[in-house]
Amino acid sequence: MSEQIRDVIVVGSGPAGYTAAIYLARAGYQPLVIAGAITPGGQLVNTTEVENFPGFPQGIMGPELMEQMREQAEHFGAQVEYDDVIEVDLTGSVKTVTTDAGEHYSARAIVITTGSQYRKLEVPGEREYAGRGVSYCATCDGFFFKDKPIIVVGGGDSAMADADFLTRYGSSVTIVHRRESFRASKIMVDRAKANEKISFELNAVVSEIHGGPQGVESVTVQDTVTGETRQIDVNGIFVAIGHTPETSFIEGELKLDEDGYIVVEGSSTQTSQPGVFAAGDVVDKVYRQAISAAGMGCRAALDAQAYLTALE
Repeated sequence: MSEQIRDVIVVGSGPAGYTAAIYLARAGYQPLVIAGAITPGGQLVNTTEVENFPGFPQGIMGPELMEQMREQAEHFGAQVEYDDVIEVDLTGSVKTVTTDAGEHYSARAIVITTGSQYRKLEVPGEREYAGRGVSYCATCDGFFFKDKPIIVVGGGDSAMADADFLTRYGSSVTIVHRRESFRASKIMVDRAKANEKISFELNAVVSEIHGGPQGVESVTVQDTVTGETRQIDVNGIFVAIGHTPETSFIEGELKLDEDGYIVVEGSSTQTSQPGVFAAGDVVDKVYRQAISAAGMGCRAALDAQAYLTALE
């Protein structure tokens, strides 16, 4: 049990968490960052080359970017612990977090940046070819599939938007959806249908992903009505079946929306509990970019700093 009451704890890492830690550390608050046990650094540690983060004209590898952010936070006085928060008490003037290792930490302010996880297909080959043909971010990875056949899996607005965006790069884009009808809005479906580079495989699911040393080469598609299967040659598979925010540890401590994302007040990062702030993909279900998460992490740090200053 840690007896020290800290000024601020950052729960989570990634661009939002490390940026918040940099700002808070430079302000003299010596934040504790509980970065996660398995994938500290968030989604970017599973990303290859990042070409759209400002300041890196030649691009930078996702893990390297997160490593540099972590080093910068520590340089200014942040402390990083590699553990998972499993329980929190966010009421009162002093908040407490409990980690998987059984440690208890207390602070006057908390910044939550635990992000969200892409929903997976959970089919053979998906994990093996993640980053080598299987992607969950069209705007991040579309460029790597220039003049190559692409599949987008999903039937919502995100899938339609991704398919439309990917026609800028791919030789063709096929939308694979398990039903005949779509969850997407009519305008998004109509736009996809009007794009001559987009075709549809309806009442179908991807049941297996195949590839070789160079990455994905084909997929097995199964008809959901007849059960019949066939192979489609493809080099890029973009999975757009939704996200799951990492908020299970909160358990009623904060107001969440119907999808489980943390609700903040207006354009601020203030949550439903005073002294608790949230940033990044655990809040943002629209943009989900490293640079927008970093910007929100900055805002959360400034909001937390203002809160702590008011307590003095």
